[in-house]
Amino acid sequence: MVSNCASETTTSSDAGPLSGYRILELGHYIAAPFASRLLADMGADVIKIESPKGDPVRLWGAQLEGDSIWWSVHGRNKRSITLNLKAPEAKEILSGLLSECDAVIENFRAGQLAGMGYDDAFFKACNPDIVICHISGFGQTGPKAQSACFGVIGEALGGLRYLTNHAKGTTDLPPVRVGVSIGDSVAGLYAALGVVASLASRNPGTSRVVDVALTEAVLSLLEGTVPEYGKIGKVREPSGGRIPTAAPSNAFPTRDGAWVIIAANSDHLFTRLCDLMNKPELASDQRYTDNSERCRNVDSLEEAISAWTRGVDAEALEASLEAADIPTCRVYRAPEIVADEQYRAREMILDVDDPILGSVLHPAPVPCFSGTSRRKQVRWAGPSVGQHNEEIYRDMLNMSSKSLESLQRGGVI
Repeated sequence: MVSNCASETTTSSDAGPLSGYRILELGHYIAAPFASRLLADMGADVIKIESPKGDPVRLWGAQLEGDSIWWSVHGRNKRSITLNLKAPEAKEILSGLLSECDAVIENFRAGQLAGMGYDDAFFKACNPDIVICHISGFGQTGPKAQSACFGVIGEALGGLRYLTNHAKGTTDLPPVRVGVSIGDSVAGLYAALGVVASLASRNPGTSRVVDVALTEAVLSLLEGTVPEYGKIGKVREPSGGRIPTAAPSNAFPTRDGAWVIIAANSDHLFTRLCDLMNKPELASDQRYTDNSERCRNVDSLEEAISAWTRGVDAEALEASLEAADIPTCRVYRAPEIVADEQYRAREMILDVDDPILGSVLHPAPVPCFSGTSRRKQVRWAGPSVGQHNEEIYRDMLNMSSKSLESLQRGGVI
């Protein structure tokens, strides 16, 4: 654990359980920056190295006067410095930074950093205790290791894109994407876990390398897909909004155009639902007497439920289902998320002061920890490009103002 974190704001007792650790991020786009943001949310001092032009994600999503709103969250709790890794002067600078850090996280294509002179041997020579975390499309080894790969490729090869589609025969449109870059984020979660595990178990003078592949991160989520195919040849198929092994469990349309989840898939819950629908005879219908029968006859069952829900507004439908203690919720959009009383009660939606954008709503850090306020875990919003150059280069690496000016003129920082 580093003993000289940069400032009080990064080492406050409110900052989280990783306060005192320093992470160097050589990341761009999503996976590595997401991993380091998770560590920063838990109190780590994260130094993000960007090219002088900045992380490309700064240009993604909705913009407010040229500034990315997403960046406020994506870059939060990090200190940003600029460094052109291809410049000859960069190697000495990076070496100094690594000597002050506990871990380094990167998500270049496998072998790309090594080709620039920054292989694992370089990292270990700079800091024998360093934890090195690589995130790439296919991992650091194997025949596809150096192939191009983004999150969407990982989602397809990992089997998720096939399963998130509508049920077979219902559409000829392409398989449906989850809606966010889930492959990158899952890989980032595994990377953060790998870094924390390595920091917890490292011995002095011993470095540990963490290797996370997007494809493997996605594949690991697929429950029984692989063992079921290996053992009995079963191929799991997409099921749309349904759960193939439980019914009724789906989203149902309401009179006012919303969708409400109804998960009444046990016998007693289904009986309650039938009573609520004023159709108690459905509970004794031979087609629906138990879960296996309901799954076999799910089309007719969902038609009957939909005929009922289409005559009720979402708010009234939710209220009646909740009163009957039937698991339910509306399918939320952003407005419902932000207004939700449970999220607000647990400080999951935070108003964060961003010096560039003003007040910005952030999803709070997950998980929450006893004795640590979620609000205080968000120490600052995403910084501007190179905002902390002087703070880190001068205070941590003892570089003079003259040297910094020269490096800036030369395009090194």
